[in-house]
Amino acid sequence: MRLASTHATVQRIWTVELRPQPGGPALACPRCTLHGRPVQAASARSAALTHLARHARTDALPGHLRTCQCRARGCQWHPRHRGCAGPVLLALTRDRSGRTWRLADACAACAAATSHTAVVPATLLAASAPGRVRRGPGPPGGPTERTRVREMLTYLAAALPQFTSPAARLLALQCALRSDTHGHVRLPDGLLRGMRLHGRNELWEELEHTHWLRRTADKYPRTQAQLLDVAVLSQQPGSRARARAAHWALRPTPLASPTGQPAALQLTALALASHTSENAGSTDMEVLARLCGHSPHQSAELLDRLTTSRTLTAWHHNRETDEVFWHLPPQHATGQPGEHRTH
Repeated sequence: MRLASTHATVQRIWTVELRPQPGGPALACPRCTLHGRPVQAASARSAALTHLARHARTDALPGHLRTCQCRARGCQWHPRHRGCAGPVLLALTRDRSGRTWRLADACAACAAATSHTAVVPATLLAASAPGRVRRGPGPPGGPTERTRVREMLTYLAAALPQFTSPAARLLALQCALRSDTHGHVRLPDGLLRGMRLHGRNELWEELEHTHWLRRTADKYPRTQAQLLDVAVLSQQPGSRARARAAHWALRPTPLASPTGQPAALQLTALALASHTSENAGSTDMEVLARLCGHSPHQSAELLDRLTTSRTLTAWHHNRETDEVFWHLPPQHATGQPGEHRTH
């Protein structure tokens, strides 16, 4: 039994602000001695996220002692309130200008209802282990791979600008999951051809423009890059397990979209697959839109297209709770017409 009043004074909310200065932005944090430390403009976003992650690691609490900080403040962080529900997670929120960032404990329901918010996976906050932990490989495309992909899509939704294209997000996902502990990544040309991203220099330029990575070589038979987002350098588990997740993300069974589909459709199918168990799944429409970098209206159109192509059997949006549900066709079914969505 937990007595909430015993730990009511425990506050797990951290904020940092990027203040514009003549010589470049300065990072300020009211919780520590950091007051206006200059940072490079190219790495300001990563510096802010890294500082918040350090606070979360330093002020760690056992899971049973963590409470929803949003609820403690009368749920003022989001416009609607369905009631607190789900596990307590670390929610990363930025303001519209991108200058102020907040990391706080929040229940799953409050985190999903808060705008400009993404759940930060525990794997991105874990301190680097001195040794390598060996685990069994597990079945391909199992819940472990789905979880890792879902966590990384969630993180990229916060780390990349909202206007980042679907194709660039798919490329960033592969880079993040296939990078080594120093942030170096090498993508073979064959992999990029299979993703239909080979020769798409504009996608690399898009990620370079956001200062998320920089290419270090672009010669046959691979493209090499250096990740500039330091928050992904300490991600756990090891490279082999993350590579399995990256491989599953290329064909996210059982919801792999047909070959040759546009990147927006591929990314939507991947986001759905990461929230699917057996032949059905669900999440909030706002969460789905945020993971894919588009509006809820665009999400609905893409869900319709997935239904038309029979990747989905049907989908439904509960407008009162904002939850969206979907169903997959039976395995090995043929000749079954796809159902249309219900409103």
